[in-house]
Amino acid sequence: MKARAMHGATEQPRRNALRFDVIAGLTAAAVVLPKAMAYATVAGLPVAVGLYTAFAPAAVYGLIGSSRVLSVTSTTTLAILVGAELELVPASDDPARLVAATATLTLLVGALLVFARVLRLGFVANFISTPVLTGFKAGIGLVILLDQAPKLLGIHMAKHSFFSDALALVQHIPETSLPTLVVGASSLGALIAIELLRPHSPAPLFIVGVAIAASWLLSVGAQGVATIGHIPQGLPSLKLPDFGLIQTLAPGALGLALMSFAESIAAARAFVRPDEPPIDANRELVATGTANIAGAFFGAMPAGGGTSQTAVVRAAGGRSQKASLVIAGAALVTMLALAPVLALLPYATLAAIVIIYSAGLIRPDEFLAIRRVRRMEFWWAVAATAGVLVFGTLQGILVAIVLSLIALASQTANPRVSVIVRKRDADVLRPLSPEHPDDEQVEGLLILRPEGRLFFGNAQNVADQIAALQAQYKPRVVVLDFSRVPDIEYSALQMIIERDKRARERGAIVWLAALNPAALEVVRRSGLDIQLGRERLLFNARTAIERFKTMQAAPAKAM
Repeated sequence: MKARAMHGATEQPRRNALRFDVIAGLTAAAVVLPKAMAYATVAGLPVAVGLYTAFAPAAVYGLIGSSRVLSVTSTTTLAILVGAELELVPASDDPARLVAATATLTLLVGALLVFARVLRLGFVANFISTPVLTGFKAGIGLVILLDQAPKLLGIHMAKHSFFSDALALVQHIPETSLPTLVVGASSLGALIAIELLRPHSPAPLFIVGVAIAASWLLSVGAQGVATIGHIPQGLPSLKLPDFGLIQTLAPGALGLALMSFAESIAAARAFVRPDEPPIDANRELVATGTANIAGAFFGAMPAGGGTSQTAVVRAAGGRSQKASLVIAGAALVTMLALAPVLALLPYATLAAIVIIYSAGLIRPDEFLAIRRVRRMEFWWAVAATAGVLVFGTLQGILVAIVLSLIALASQTANPRVSVIVRKRDADVLRPLSPEHPDDEQVEGLLILRPEGRLFFGNAQNVADQIAALQAQYKPRVVVLDFSRVPDIEYSALQMIIERDKRARERGAIVWLAALNPAALEVVRRSGLDIQLGRERLLFNARTAIERFKTMQAAPAKAM
């Protein structure tokens, strides 16, 4: 009886957790499925592709992903990148060719993610800085808004570049279809109102239902409002990639793989709770890669973890990846039973859904927050936005990566070298600052503290700062406090040796203090420790001060 009671006690929490996951999955599906169909149109693909993307990748990630709540389907960013990449495919207006190209692109993205796991490249997700990613997403958001505006207005126009398309849109405004505008504006207004009143609610599902009902009752298709039309009913057929397109699609697939993983890992980390296992970046590479490989054979477009749909799962009480399996099941039911009904859905309603959920990519508040903290990184964010608008979305990824690397290089190439002084009447050492004019500096002793790893990219900069400070203070002893230096690269080691030589020429001595283990190992391997001798390798800056005072008291003995 006791064992049965214990079994019942453990069984009840499991049932409750399952109930929460089912509710969260159905709630998220009400948001995810309409958005997935809308994002398929952003990529220039049939809406059925959106359902396929909400089915296979979500199911596979739900089985092997490390995040308990991450929802892996289509995202706004990936949709616009897919559309840009598919435009490069020869004869992309041929439906069969487009299907094969989509399968190839998705397979390439998945394969690249799995290959990245083999190389243990999970850390690469951290190589796009937050300010640059903010700017990149803002540019993507602006591109999507401009892309969807003609569908909202019922305007047909050729597309070229962002600025020429913006000018063309203004010129085509007199051709606006009034019935389409009414449908689009009504959908847009209703979505805004519902999102303001009840954020993360199944607003897209409600709007889609109302739009389909209105389309059927009012015969809006006969009034010139474009609708989705025929959607294949049933399970998606097996899609085979076209290996002849690999060379054409590989560069874009690399960018898509990077963005898929970057978005996925960011969303997964954003919603992990303290009591949940940490997100394993390398496992996420396998999970998202496998999800895309499976999706390729079901006709899905490249997928990744989305912040908005994951927020819905978490807000609705999702506890595990069973919620993703429920989303996949809902997509399957929609494909099997609801395809004929979805044919009545106006494109203008889908455009309204895309606009609402893409506008969130443009965050002026984040730009202002960045500018408030670091003005230079604000301009990196602006440059990333401009890169997308001027060079295009796929090239914008390259601009974002290059800007991030420049930002990293700029920060590491210009490390601060601080003059260390003692706080008056206290055993506290700190950098010299105008805020503390009473701090004491021992006459004849200059303590300098470089900050950061010393390597070939910043060795000369550090040497120049040391030389300038030595010329300014003209000390008898220069102490290099390496407590903030985790490692010393060979070029930087040569800089230290050269500084020692130059200091001697100027009648000064160089001491090294507080060497970290890795830096000390480099010094020992080079033989510099023998050259300096024990008396010039000191435990820390305080030891250097005491030794200098002793040297002043008994110069002959100390020297």
